[in-house]
Amino acid sequence: MEAQQEKRRILFVDDEASVLEGLRNMLRRMRKEWDMEFAASGGEALAAMERSPADIVVSDMRMPEMDGVQLLNEVKDRYPDTVRFILSGHSDRESILRSVGPTHQFLAKPCNTEELKRAVGRAFSLRELIGSDSVRRVVVDIKALPTMPELYAEITRALNAENSSSEDIGAIIAKDVAMSAKILQLVNSAFFGLRRDVGSVDQAVTLLGIDTVKAVVLTAGIFEEFTESEMADFDVARLYGHSVHVGNAALKAARLILEDQKMIDECMMAGMTHDIGKILLIRNHADTYRRICSIAEEEGRPLHEVEREELSISHAETGAYVLGVWGLSDAIVEAAAFHHNPSACTNTGRSVLSAVYLANALSHRTEPLSEGTDSGLDSDYVEGLGIAEKLEAIAELAAPQDAAANTNTQ
Repeated sequence: MEAQQEKRRILFVDDEASVLEGLRNMLRRMRKEWDMEFAASGGEALAAMERSPADIVVSDMRMPEMDGVQLLNEVKDRYPDTVRFILSGHSDRESILRSVGPTHQFLAKPCNTEELKRAVGRAFSLRELIGSDSVRRVVVDIKALPTMPELYAEITRALNAENSSSEDIGAIIAKDVAMSAKILQLVNSAFFGLRRDVGSVDQAVTLLGIDTVKAVVLTAGIFEEFTESEMADFDVARLYGHSVHVGNAALKAARLILEDQKMIDECMMAGMTHDIGKILLIRNHADTYRRICSIAEEEGRPLHEVEREELSISHAETGAYVLGVWGLSDAIVEAAAFHHNPSACTNTGRSVLSAVYLANALSHRTEPLSEGTDSGLDSDYVEGLGIAEKLEAIAELAAPQDAAANTNTQ
């Protein structure tokens, strides 16, 4: 007899009994799939977690004695493997900024059944399909996101200057992988009530406003600079340069192979964040990652292959998991997860992944692409896209300006 799959556990926390009762009724049909518990306070929630830790905690923001942010900070410290949601009707800037650090995703009240099921179900799917135990062990130690020292200094000066525009601020943030991803997570959260996804950092800064961006970057405590040893040992500057280049190249490639404007708009950010998993590995597992990078360089092997041997996962899965639990779009998560093996993705048609894959793979070529030469691409996947006549043009767009960039940064 086939063993029954263990149900995923989710804990809802709200001090209003009517809200908890509404959630019970709303999600009654999910009882066969989810093991749900309902707590009326932060203290009651922590007691429930002590008895049986939940996979996901969904908490209200404003509660007496211990509010939602305080609760999620406690959960983050005690149960870092738990995915943390805020579900609240209060969206004042101070509360939002306090919650940026401990919160993976933000949902606004009133939240309809399908929206809540989609958000929670997606988080569970990431844990099952991408978020293996190995991936979660790699990412749960994240305390702050590292940034380039010179970029952090530049954005600090710009945010403190009286004459900086949203365009100025956006242009700087767009050069930093971690800040770009976090700003997009915030602007696309339900708290801001936007009716469409925002994929551009420039647009995100304009919508959030400089004061909010300043608070997120400078006072929320979620960013810190790379150390000198990290900068030197891992050539972080080159990694950032590659990320920005792939973002730009993916956008240009998308304009050649995609027709859907929404897809095209997401390609810059998808390309920019495709290697964010490397940043997390550098910060959280530096010693192990130094050894991995050394093996890859000495043996002339792709970095992601050595990562998988040593960690059971690669930077691709690591980055995809984090981007996914942050609530970034499926297209951006997909591009991070499969940018080395697009054929493994169930979506085989032209997509954001297609543009990022081509931009990344072709950026590592040292010779111009011409008829009869080996492109180094997944030939079956590319043939399925039906873009053979456009490959040479995409290769020219993806070619790095600096030949030295063709080191083993895959």
